[in-house]
Amino acid sequence: MAARAARLRAEGHTVYAFGVGEPDFDTPEHIRTAAKAALDAGATHYTAVSGTPELKSAICAATEQHRGWRPLPSQVTVSSGAKHALFNLAAALFEPGDEVVIPAPYWVSYPEQVRLFGAAPVVVETTEATGFRLTADALQAALTPRVKALVLCTPSNPTGSAYAEEHLLPLASVLRRHDCWIIVDEIYADLTYDGFRHVSLPALAEDLAPRVIVVDGVSKTFAMTGWRIGWSIAPIEVARALDVVQGQSTTNAAAVSQAAAVAALNGPRDAVFAMRAAFARRRSLMVDGLNAVPGVRCRTPEGAFYAFADVRGLCGRSFQGKTLASDEDVATWMLEQAHVAAVAGTPFGAPGYLRFSYACDEDHIEAGLAALRRAVATLD
Repeated sequence: MAARAARLRAEGHTVYAFGVGEPDFDTPEHIRTAAKAALDAGATHYTAVSGTPELKSAICAATEQHRGWRPLPSQVTVSSGAKHALFNLAAALFEPGDEVVIPAPYWVSYPEQVRLFGAAPVVVETTEATGFRLTADALQAALTPRVKALVLCTPSNPTGSAYAEEHLLPLASVLRRHDCWIIVDEIYADLTYDGFRHVSLPALAEDLAPRVIVVDGVSKTFAMTGWRIGWSIAPIEVARALDVVQGQSTTNAAAVSQAAAVAALNGPRDAVFAMRAAFARRRSLMVDGLNAVPGVRCRTPEGAFYAFADVRGLCGRSFQGKTLASDEDVATWMLEQAHVAAVAGTPFGAPGYLRFSYACDEDHIEAGLAALRRAVATLD
């Protein structure tokens, strides 16, 4: 799909790219300034494998302020992005014979990282009727003695769905009866809308804290995807294992990026609030626009910057004698005919859907949706 989009651009076409999973904003100025100062001060050397004391302290303080619970610095492992943190966890925890419960739709790396270490992903389907959220009954049915962990993402990539307190409490009740790790990916937790309140599981269910591992980072909140700073907050015995895994692979995350992350976490959040407000406006524009396309339905997500659209109403229709049989066909047709790029739902475990990112400006969203409406009008 990326190659097709590049070909269209090379041919001089405007491509309306709604596939990118990163903020389109620049990293806030005070963070860039701090990074430059850190370079001049010598932040060009190795650090401790699991992160600098300054960054670990900032992570603990930010977790207390914004997530409602305070970990110890010894629980924190700073990595080269949240994906790296998840990979380290898979390396440290999973082995052949293990099962890992993953609700679908899921971020594409979750099941693949599980498979890399010989374990088996147990995919549990969710539905749009439940907001694409895992239910207690579905979780209970998936838990067996072989289950080593549950992976939960809130807010979710690709759906934007998020778990409020009333959704997490029934899951916690089930998990109390089963001894497994609970890995919660909170990378989008600061990007929620309409007053939705993100709840961090360790703050809600303190008795589960010895089994909860939280993954987070600065990439999405502070528009710092290229800086590659994420982290895990884990029970100390797991954190020690992660130190070994990372020490024998990448060693520390970049020193200057760690300094920039300290500035992000300790500094003002005016830019974050402005970005979030812009995402909220774009969300409304994207969701309303998708719902105005015949054959497309889209629920309003609680967080992140994705709209997850049901395009099954387009499947079965045809263009120039070719039937669009799947979401992947729809995505390919949409790019070729409307020059609109979105990501098919099948790789996320959700056939019949497309993921549209609204991490782009409002004019781009409006023009792309107009192009999509024109293209849909040509279908038989």
